[in-house]
Amino acid sequence: MGVASPGTAVQGNPGGDSRIGFESSWYYSTAAILADRAALRGAVDCDVCVIGAGYTGLVAALSLASRGYSVRVLERYRVASGASGRNGGVLGPGQRLDQETLEHWLGDDHAADLWRLSLDANDLVRELVSTHGIDCDLTDGHLLVAHKARLEAGLWREAEHLRARYNYEDVTPVRREQVQALLGTDRFFGGNLDRRGGHLHPLNYALGLARAAEQAGAVIHERTEALELGRTPSGVRVRTAAGLVSAKFVVLACNGYLGRLESRIGDFMMPINNFILATEPLGETRGKAINRENLAVVDTRFVVSYFHNSPDHRLIFGGGENYTSRFPTQLESLVRARMLDVYPMLSDVRIEYVWGGTLAITLKRMPQFGRLDDVIYFAHGYSGHGIAMATLGGRMLAEAIGGQAERFDVMARIPQWRFPGGRYLRWPGLVAGMLWYSLLDRL
Repeated sequence: MGVASPGTAVQGNPGGDSRIGFESSWYYSTAAILADRAALRGAVDCDVCVIGAGYTGLVAALSLASRGYSVRVLERYRVASGASGRNGGVLGPGQRLDQETLEHWLGDDHAADLWRLSLDANDLVRELVSTHGIDCDLTDGHLLVAHKARLEAGLWREAEHLRARYNYEDVTPVRREQVQALLGTDRFFGGNLDRRGGHLHPLNYALGLARAAEQAGAVIHERTEALELGRTPSGVRVRTAAGLVSAKFVVLACNGYLGRLESRIGDFMMPINNFILATEPLGETRGKAINRENLAVVDTRFVVSYFHNSPDHRLIFGGGENYTSRFPTQLESLVRARMLDVYPMLSDVRIEYVWGGTLAITLKRMPQFGRLDDVIYFAHGYSGHGIAMATLGGRMLAEAIGGQAERFDVMARIPQWRFPGGRYLRWPGLVAGMLWYSLLDRL
C-alpha cells in the first residue's frame, strides 16, 4: 500500500482503521487545496446549521450562503473525509434504479419527474465545476456492462426505452465485441455507453465546493462532531463537545455517518463499506489498452465493480463490500482479486494505494429526503449513486428552506421503509441478503 502525502491526521476515522481510510487514498495524495479549518469553540447563532461536509452539505451551504443566509457547517472529521472524498468518482447517469423499475413502482408521472431531476443533477455538477473553476479531472463517458450474457438484452431495452419515452439520445447500446475493443478484456458482454455520464476526482470536487461555500460566506468547522439536537422556540440548538450552535434550521447531511444523532430517520438506511485501489502508473500505452477512451465503467453485479483511469494512467478500481464497523484486514487482496478477474494481464502491477469508505443504502436503493418538525431537513441514502444526486440534494435542500420545495418534494414523495429488525437486528438480515445476492453474481 502506498503512503499518502503528509497532512494533518484525522481524529478518529469513520468506517475503519485510518491507515486504509481517508488519508491513505490516491485522492488524498493528489488533493489540490487541502486546508485546516478551526473547530467550533463557544456559542454561535446562524440561520442554518449544516451537519456534514460532503457533497450534500457543501452544496447546501454554498447555495444558502449565496442566497444571503448565515451558515455554519459542522464536520466531525475533515471536509469530504467520508464518502464524498473516498468514492469511485463515477458520475452516473439517471437515478439509482432504472426508469422502467421506477415507472412500475411509482407511476409514469413521478418517474418522469425523477428522470428530469437526474438530468438536472448531472448538469449541476458540470455547472459548479465550471462556475467555480474546480480542477477535478472531469471526464465524459460512462459504460454500463453486463457481467452475464443474459443481462445484455435488458440493458439494450433500457436504452431504447429512454430514447422512446424520454427522447434521451446520449445513450448508445454496444455489443460485446465493442466492449472488448474499448476495455481490452473479454470478461464482459454488451452494455450501454452514455456520453452524459463520466468520472472525476471526487475529493478535489468536494474541496472545490468547500472553497466556493466559504467564498460565499459559509463558515466550516472541522473536527466538530454534532452530539445532540434540541428544539428551541426559534429553531434548533446543536451541541458539540466545545460549542453550541443556535439556528433557525438544521440540515442533516451525514449519510452513512449519521450514527445516533437523529433516531427518527436512522433506521431507514444502512451504512456499508466499499473498497478501492489505485495501481502504480501503467503508462499511456498500457492505460489505453485497458480503457481506450478512459470511460467510467460499471458492471451489473449486485456488488458492483467499477473502474477508470487516472490522469497519470493508473487504474482506479473499486469492488467488494463488507457490512461491519471495520474494514477487512486483507483489504488489498480482496480488491486486487476482483481487479484480476477483469484484467488478469495486470498480475505484475504493483498496488500503490488501497482504501475504503462508508456509504449508506436504503431498503429500496433510492435516496431519502424529508423534514422533521419543519426545521430539520435531511437528505441521505444515495446507495452508491451519490455524486450527482447528492450535489442536487444540497441545492434542493437550500431551495426548500428558502420556500421553493417543488423539486425537493419529488424526492421526499419516494416511499421509504425501515430496515427490518431495528437498529441492531437489521445487521444479520442485511448480511444474509447481501451474501445471497453476491452468490447470484457468481452463478
